[in-house]
Amino acid sequence: MNSDIRSLDFNLLKALDALLDERSVTRAADRLALTQPAVSGMLNRLRESFDDPLFVRAQRGMVPTLRAEQLAGPVKQLLADIEGMLQPEAFAPAQAEMTLKVASTDYALSAVVVPFLSALRIQAPNIRASVQPVDAQHLQSQLDRGDIDLALITPETTPPGLHSRSLFDERYVCVMRADHPDALTGEISLDRFCALDHVLVSSSGGSFRGITDESLARIGRSRRVITSVTSFLVLPEMLITSDLIAVVPSRLVSNDGKLKVLEPPIEIPGFNKSVAWHERTHRNEAHRWMRSLMVDICRSAPTGRALSS
Repeated sequence: MNSDIRSLDFNLLKALDALLDERSVTRAADRLALTQPAVSGMLNRLRESFDDPLFVRAQRGMVPTLRAEQLAGPVKQLLADIEGMLQPEAFAPAQAEMTLKVASTDYALSAVVVPFLSALRIQAPNIRASVQPVDAQHLQSQLDRGDIDLALITPETTPPGLHSRSLFDERYVCVMRADHPDALTGEISLDRFCALDHVLVSSSGGSFRGITDESLARIGRSRRVITSVTSFLVLPEMLITSDLIAVVPSRLVSNDGKLKVLEPPIEIPGFNKSVAWHERTHRNEAHRWMRSLMVDICRSAPTGRALSS
């Protein structure tokens, strides 16, 4: 008997299963799309491996030996298990239980994560989400290790070698309290824009200069930035309780009537928000579904929904 598993390949087990079902070399050969001599040769190899005839001739074809009958159930189960390994696992959102790990900027937390999690909660209530700040320096290694599944960043900051997909293009707007003296006319002049006191969001903290200041510098102008904060979350209260104004991404502006949105008096380049992921999750059905959900939610969501008091 040859008990070395290396001599028993997958095709021999498929042949044994067919022979057990068909009780005929000819019919087994048809089922396997092989020639009759080929199946006969495989049967001889099976007999050597199991040290048993496995099938003996009878009046109506051939019948399995007791050893073959003992092998029938385990072989069929083993083949089913192997087939299952080769097939992607079916994903049912309503029944799925897993944790999605997302790296997000402060902006994307409001503009992307909040509406995405709201939809996820409805369609896949047992999927948990772990959200953490983007660590640009270690993002690639976090994705490599599986510490992060999705990163909400921009194309310019996406490490090479990652998969990515655009979520939307964003533009900047000027925001102030609804009863601000400069909100009544429905527009703001460049001179007035530069004269008013501004609050700026700096993710690194402490910076008083941003994309708006670069746009102003190109035309020889500057503005008065008197406050710098690290989060968009504090902006509504600061704007509502003062004469400060801010330039923010449009998707962060609330439509609750407490804030007034005006077009900036200069052209400020917008940006593209994208989602990036690693090759290890690229073909996974669950992750593919969640990425598609995020894209659908972002592209269908109206602008002006997150920055509110």
